[in-house]
Amino acid sequence: MFAVNPNAEQVESDRCYRDLAAIPGGVDWVVIGTRPETADSAIRECDRLGIKQVWMHRGPGRGSVSESAATYGREHGITVIDGGCPCMFGVTADGGQQVMRAIFSLTGNVPRHVQ
Repeated sequence: MFAVNPNAEQVESDRCYRDLAAIPGGVDWVVIGTRPETADSAIRECDRLGIKQVWMHRGPGRGSVSESAATYGREHGITVIDGGCPCMFGVTADGGQQVMRAIFSLTGNVPRHVQ
């Protein structure tokens, strides 16, 4: 896992990259965890780099989900998960994450289908 932020050199003592292209060896998938307005440029960068799996993080609010970014990604062959959090679905998900997953699934903040 790599942090990407054009405004930081480190995040919690780990190196932070200015953009996805700067990560040595590239990446296979991306989790967008920023404002929805930034998701549009992020998904276009993923498309340019050939990254075909993107997850837009979403908790109780709007999160990082951008409808225009999700549409762009899908139109360009990118599998987009537009909601939820990867931590909710892993085998290490704690009780809190499991409860959030159930609630967010009911409220629509976790997509029912992945495209």
